[in-house]
Amino acid sequence: MMMFLIVNCFTQQMPQTPPRAAPHKPSKAQIQNRVRIIGGVWRSRIIEFPDLSGLRPTADRVRETLFNWLGQTLQEKRCLDLFAGSGALGFEAASRGAQSVTMVETAPLALAALRRNRERLGAAQCEIVGEDASKVLASVRQRFDVIFIDPPFSTELLPAMLPKLVDCLNPGGMVYAEWREALPDVIALLKHNPWEVRRSGRAGAAHFALLSRVEIPSSTHEVTS
Repeated sequence: MMMFLIVNCFTQQMPQTPPRAAPHKPSKAQIQNRVRIIGGVWRSRIIEFPDLSGLRPTADRVRETLFNWLGQTLQEKRCLDLFAGSGALGFEAASRGAQSVTMVETAPLALAALRRNRERLGAAQCEIVGEDASKVLASVRQRFDVIFIDPPFSTELLPAMLPKLVDCLNPGGMVYAEWREALPDVIALLKHNPWEVRRSGRAGAAHFALLSRVEIPSSTHEVTS
Protein backbone atom coordinates (compact mmCIF):
# COMPACT_ATOMS: atom_id res chain seq x y z
CA MET A 1 0.00 0.00 0.00
CA MET A 2 2.81 2.36 0.91
CA MET A 3 4.57 1.66 -2.41
CA PHE A 4 1.39 2.49 -4.32
CA LEU A 5 1.06 5.86 -2.53
CA ILE A 6 4.66 6.83 -3.25
CA VAL A 7 4.37 6.00 -6.92
CA ASN A 8 1.03 7.77 -7.15
CA CYS A 9 2.41 10.96 -5.56
CA PHE A 10 5.42 10.86 -7.84
CA THR A 11 3.33 10.62 -10.97
CA GLN A 12 1.10 13.46 -9.87
CA GLN A 13 4.12 15.76 -9.44
CA MET A 14 5.52 15.07 -12.92
CA PRO A 15 5.20 18.18 -15.15
CA GLN A 16 2.73 17.85 -17.95
CA THR A 17 4.16 18.35 -21.46
CA PRO A 18 2.13 21.06 -23.21
CA PRO A 19 0.65 20.07 -26.55
CA ARG A 20 2.77 21.10 -29.51
CA ALA A 21 1.45 23.93 -31.60
CA ALA A 22 0.87 23.12 -35.24
CA PRO A 23 3.81 24.36 -37.36
CA HIS A 24 3.17 27.70 -39.03
CA LYS A 25 2.52 27.25 -42.71
CA PRO A 26 3.43 30.37 -44.69
CA SER A 27 0.90 31.71 -47.10
CA LYS A 28 1.62 31.58 -50.81
CA ALA A 29 2.27 35.31 -50.77
CA GLN A 30 5.03 34.82 -48.15
CA ILE A 31 6.86 32.12 -50.10
CA GLN A 32 9.76 33.54 -52.05
CA ASN A 33 10.54 31.94 -55.39
CA ARG A 34 13.87 32.48 -57.08
CA VAL A 35 15.21 32.99 -60.57
CA ARG A 36 18.80 33.36 -61.69
CA ILE A 37 20.21 36.09 -63.92
CA ILE A 38 21.99 34.22 -66.71
CA GLY A 39 24.30 36.80 -68.30
CA GLY A 40 26.05 40.14 -67.95
CA VAL A 41 27.56 41.82 -64.90
CA TRP A 42 25.09 40.16 -62.51
CA ARG A 43 25.42 36.70 -63.98
CA SER A 44 24.37 33.98 -61.48
CA ARG A 45 22.87 36.55 -59.07
CA ILE A 46 19.50 35.51 -57.66
CA ILE A 47 16.35 37.58 -57.66
CA GLU A 48 13.39 36.65 -55.47
CA PHE A 49 9.69 37.08 -56.15
CA PRO A 50 6.45 36.12 -54.39
CA ASP A 51 4.28 33.15 -55.30
CA LEU A 52 1.36 34.93 -56.96
CA SER A 53 -1.29 33.62 -59.30
CA GLY A 54 -0.45 34.40 -62.92
CA LEU A 55 3.15 35.38 -62.16
CA ARG A 56 5.38 33.18 -64.32
CA PRO A 57 8.94 34.31 -64.96
CA THR A 58 10.38 33.64 -68.38
CA ALA A 59 12.27 30.35 -68.22
CA ASP A 60 16.09 30.34 -68.29
CA ARG A 61 16.40 28.70 -71.69
CA VAL A 62 13.83 31.06 -73.21
CA ARG A 63 15.70 34.08 -71.84
CA GLU A 64 18.93 32.67 -73.22
CA THR A 65 17.27 32.30 -76.62
CA LEU A 66 15.83 35.81 -76.46
CA PHE A 67 19.14 37.49 -75.66
CA ASN A 68 20.87 35.47 -78.35
CA TRP A 69 18.32 36.97 -80.75
CA LEU A 70 18.98 40.45 -79.38
CA GLY A 71 22.75 40.03 -79.63
CA GLN A 72 23.72 39.31 -75.97
CA THR A 73 24.54 42.91 -75.11
CA LEU A 74 22.05 45.77 -74.80
CA GLN A 75 24.61 48.53 -74.44
CA GLU A 76 23.02 52.00 -74.50
CA LYS A 77 19.54 50.53 -75.14
CA ARG A 78 16.41 51.89 -73.51
CA CYS A 79 14.05 49.12 -72.43
CA LEU A 80 10.45 48.96 -71.26
CA ASP A 81 9.31 45.90 -69.28
CA LEU A 82 5.51 45.86 -69.17
CA PHE A 83 3.97 43.41 -66.68
CA ALA A 84 7.41 43.09 -65.07
CA GLY A 85 6.31 40.44 -62.53
CA SER A 86 9.45 38.77 -61.19
CA GLY A 87 11.70 41.22 -63.04
CA ALA A 88 13.52 38.38 -64.80
CA LEU A 89 13.54 40.16 -68.17
CA GLY A 90 14.12 43.68 -66.90
CA PHE A 91 17.01 42.84 -64.58
CA GLU A 92 18.52 40.59 -67.25
CA ALA A 93 18.47 43.52 -69.68
CA ALA A 94 20.08 45.80 -67.11
CA SER A 95 22.74 43.17 -66.37
CA ARG A 96 23.59 43.14 -70.08
CA GLY A 97 24.26 46.85 -70.27
CA ALA A 98 20.91 48.52 -70.96
CA GLN A 99 21.13 52.26 -70.39
CA SER A 100 17.70 52.32 -68.73
CA VAL A 101 14.96 49.84 -67.92
CA THR A 102 11.45 50.98 -67.00
CA MET A 103 9.69 48.16 -65.15
CA VAL A 104 5.89 48.38 -64.85
CA GLU A 105 3.94 46.33 -62.30
CA THR A 106 0.78 46.80 -60.22
CA ALA A 107 0.66 43.79 -57.83
CA PRO A 108 1.82 45.21 -54.45
CA LEU A 109 3.84 42.13 -53.38
CA ALA A 110 5.57 41.86 -56.76
CA LEU A 111 6.23 45.59 -56.74
CA ALA A 112 7.85 45.41 -53.30
CA ALA A 113 10.01 42.47 -54.44
CA LEU A 114 11.15 44.39 -57.53
CA ARG A 115 12.26 47.29 -55.33
CA ARG A 116 14.13 44.97 -52.96
CA ASN A 117 15.93 43.27 -55.84
CA ARG A 118 16.85 46.60 -57.39
CA GLU A 119 18.42 47.65 -54.09
CA ARG A 120 20.31 44.36 -53.68
CA LEU A 121 21.71 44.54 -57.19
CA GLY A 122 22.42 48.27 -57.08
CA ALA A 123 20.42 48.58 -60.31
CA ALA A 124 20.16 52.36 -60.44
CA GLN A 125 19.30 52.24 -64.15
CA CYS A 126 16.03 50.43 -63.37
CA GLU A 127 12.97 52.61 -62.79
CA ILE A 128 10.09 50.77 -61.15
CA VAL A 129 6.63 52.13 -61.91
CA GLY A 130 3.61 51.00 -59.91
CA GLU A 131 0.94 51.83 -62.48
CA ASP A 132 -1.35 50.07 -64.92
CA ALA A 133 0.48 49.22 -68.14
CA SER A 134 -2.23 50.77 -70.33
CA LYS A 135 -1.99 54.07 -68.46
CA VAL A 136 1.79 54.06 -68.77
CA LEU A 137 1.55 53.58 -72.54
CA ALA A 138 -0.99 56.38 -72.81
CA SER A 139 1.24 58.86 -70.99
CA VAL A 140 4.79 57.82 -71.88
CA ARG A 141 6.77 60.36 -73.88
CA GLN A 142 10.08 58.62 -74.41
CA ARG A 143 10.80 55.96 -77.02
CA PHE A 144 12.39 52.57 -76.42
CA ASP A 145 14.73 50.22 -78.25
CA VAL A 146 13.35 47.03 -76.69
CA ILE A 147 9.90 46.43 -75.18
CA PHE A 148 9.08 43.28 -73.23
CA ILE A 149 5.38 42.41 -72.95
CA ASP A 150 4.27 39.28 -71.10
CA PRO A 151 0.73 39.82 -69.73
CA PRO A 152 -1.26 37.20 -67.80
CA PHE A 153 -2.52 34.50 -70.15
CA SER A 154 -5.98 34.71 -68.58
CA THR A 155 -6.53 38.18 -70.06
CA GLU A 156 -6.86 39.60 -73.56
CA LEU A 157 -4.25 42.27 -72.94
CA LEU A 158 -1.66 41.23 -75.50
CA PRO A 159 -3.71 41.67 -78.70
CA ALA A 160 -5.25 44.83 -77.21
CA MET A 161 -1.89 46.43 -76.43
CA LEU A 162 0.29 45.38 -79.36
CA PRO A 163 -0.99 48.17 -81.66
CA LYS A 164 -0.21 50.75 -78.93
CA LEU A 165 3.46 49.75 -78.84
CA VAL A 166 4.18 50.95 -82.38
CA ASP A 167 4.53 54.58 -81.37
CA CYS A 168 6.67 53.70 -78.34
CA LEU A 169 9.55 52.24 -80.37
CA ASN A 170 12.65 53.91 -81.69
CA PRO A 171 13.51 53.18 -85.34
CA GLY A 172 14.83 49.62 -85.50
CA GLY A 173 13.31 48.81 -82.12
CA MET A 174 12.07 45.34 -81.15
CA VAL A 175 9.19 43.92 -79.12
CA TYR A 176 9.52 40.63 -77.26
CA ALA A 177 6.12 39.04 -76.52
CA GLU A 178 4.95 35.93 -74.69
CA TRP A 179 1.42 34.60 -75.04
CA ARG A 180 -0.77 31.52 -74.80
CA GLU A 181 -1.18 31.37 -78.61
CA ALA A 182 1.31 31.46 -81.47
CA LEU A 183 2.27 35.09 -82.08
CA PRO A 184 2.10 34.92 -85.91
CA ASP A 185 -1.55 33.88 -85.54
CA VAL A 186 -2.24 36.67 -83.05
CA ILE A 187 -0.83 39.50 -85.13
CA ALA A 188 -2.49 38.15 -88.29
CA LEU A 189 -5.85 38.90 -86.67
CA LEU A 190 -5.03 42.53 -85.84
CA LYS A 191 -7.13 44.97 -87.81
CA HIS A 192 -4.10 47.03 -88.79
CA ASN A 193 -1.10 44.77 -88.51
CA PRO A 194 2.07 46.83 -88.04
CA TRP A 195 4.28 43.89 -87.03
CA GLU A 196 6.70 41.50 -88.61
CA VAL A 197 7.71 38.32 -86.77
CA ARG A 198 11.51 38.14 -86.76
CA ARG A 199 11.91 35.02 -84.60
CA SER A 200 9.48 32.79 -82.72
CA GLY A 201 9.45 29.71 -80.52
CA ARG A 202 7.54 27.77 -77.91
CA ALA A 203 8.29 26.42 -74.44
CA GLY A 204 5.49 24.40 -72.91
CA ALA A 205 2.30 26.46 -72.87
CA ALA A 206 4.14 29.71 -73.65
CA HIS A 207 4.62 30.96 -77.20
CA PHE A 208 7.23 33.69 -77.63
CA ALA A 209 8.38 35.88 -80.48
CA LEU A 210 10.56 38.83 -81.39
CA LEU A 211 8.64 41.42 -83.39
CA SER A 212 9.74 44.45 -85.36
CA ARG A 213 7.69 47.28 -86.76
CA VAL A 214 6.88 47.04 -90.44
CA GLU A 215 8.57 49.97 -92.11
CA ILE A 216 6.45 51.33 -94.92
CA PRO A 217 8.75 52.75 -97.58
CA SER A 218 7.92 56.26 -98.62
CA SER A 219 6.70 56.35 -102.21
CA THR A 220 8.39 58.63 -104.66
CA HIS A 221 6.69 60.09 -107.65
CA GLU A 222 8.65 61.17 -110.65
CA VAL A 223 7.23 64.36 -112.09
CA THR A 224 7.38 64.60 -115.86
CA SER A 225 6.52 67.57 -118.00
